[in-house]
Amino acid sequence: MSLLRSKPAQDDTLSADGPSSQDQHFANLSRYVRRALFPIITLTGIGVLWELAVRVSGVAEYLVPTPSAVWSRLSGDLSYFLFHGLITLYESLGGFALGTLVAVIAAGVMAQSRLFERTVYPIALLIKVTPIVAIAPLFVIWFGFGSFPKMMIAALITFFPVMVNTFIGLRSVNPTTLDFFRLLDASEAQVLIKLRIPGALPYVFAAFRIAVPLSVIGAVVGEWFTGDRGLGSVIIVAHHNIDMPTLFSAIAILACIGLGLTGITALIERRVLFWHDSQQSGPAF
Repeated sequence: MSLLRSKPAQDDTLSADGPSSQDQHFANLSRYVRRALFPIITLTGIGVLWELAVRVSGVAEYLVPTPSAVWSRLSGDLSYFLFHGLITLYESLGGFALGTLVAVIAAGVMAQSRLFERTVYPIALLIKVTPIVAIAPLFVIWFGFGSFPKMMIAALITFFPVMVNTFIGLRSVNPTTLDFFRLLDASEAQVLIKLRIPGALPYVFAAFRIAVPLSVIGAVVGEWFTGDRGLGSVIIVAHHNIDMPTLFSAIAILACIGLGLTGITALIERRVLFWHDSQQSGPAF
């Protein structure tokens, strides 16, 4: 009899938990919808005002196109823009991966060696303050007209923020916690893996939020100087032809790429740093 009674009680518990988890799912979905709704409404309002302002003022289309003209150009030749957009995306991600790899390695060595820090940091700072448009032609001459020089430019522009933030994160260890690890006779490798790297992850992801859009900028700058592929080259050709709808369409695709990469970065950060205080109040993006 007791077994027969226990089953309905268990079923009642499951039925009580089911709607609760389902309600939580819908609550989370509603929160994301509300978060996305306000930017969409704002962009729609700006587009309507832009359209009305151009039509009422009578500004020539070769100066300022209407959003409807941009949409017509973009939707009428979407495969063309997607082809060049995927090339720019490939170069951006390649440059970001390369720049991040070198930056993290350099930051790790700097965190362990004061001599290496004093040697490398001034050189990295010198590269940082040098305008990327001045360096881009050199990379074209050295590495040719393929995708690699554009990746190098994207890597160069993303290197500094990732290196600095990773270095600060590796060095920003709670002294009390570090003393506790020393008390337990932890090795340097254990301190690095168990303490320094987890503590540096929030700094690293903060750098990623900056570096990901910068990698897109670096790829576009490289495309201005090399080849006939990528959204950067589309912008240059449209500029020379005074083709504003094409130019604005390329800019719109670039904005979508940057926004999408930033959103993916924020999503990964949310999943990896679920334990950190910065993620407890919900993502900012």
